[in-house]
Amino acid sequence: MAYEKNNKEARRIIKSWVEEYSNSLYSRAFYKTNHKETAEDLVQDTFLAALQSLPNFKGESNPQTWLMAILNNKINDFYRKRFKQDTKEKEGIFANDIIGAFFNEDETWLPTQKPNNWYEDDDKHILDNLDFVAVLQNCLGSLPELWFSAIRLKYLEQENGSSICQELDISATNFWQILHRAKLQLRKCLEVKWFKQQ
Repeated sequence: MAYEKNNKEARRIIKSWVEEYSNSLYSRAFYKTNHKETAEDLVQDTFLAALQSLPNFKGESNPQTWLMAILNNKINDFYRKRFKQDTKEKEGIFANDIIGAFFNEDETWLPTQKPNNWYEDDDKHILDNLDFVAVLQNCLGSLPELWFSAIRLKYLEQENGSSICQELDISATNFWQILHRAKLQLRKCLEVKWFKQQ
């Protein structure tokens, strides 16, 4: 079924899709961005793009599948624009501070920064502790946005490095440096906010 409808009919179709698919699109956008207003904007942009492209929708797939594809493109565009602006400069300064805070000039750990053992004395897994999970989420939220996205895509969504590089529009070398620096920052944050408090 082709969707070559007049403007009034197109708006009626999109309105019904807004009612039916907004929640699932919002959930996906929020999961990908971790920011309420950004997720709302991306969903709105998705429906506007769908309205403009409705004549191209042939109806061969489920409308939700088509809308999710548009949303994923909007999310990718959002990250590309965001990270190409001035974040590289800011993160370069932040990254140099991070590396210098953990290592000597000869690239060995500073005595006060050597990693501690992270384990609990009992048989429970640390991720089962809701208080720890809250601290972890707080530490993840304090990372620069590009670093958070790299960690989320690699370890939570388990995407491969090349697809992450493409999605974030960064080189493979930059990706691995970002992961390394993000993990250092997370370790420091968790040690200060959780392990030293225990």
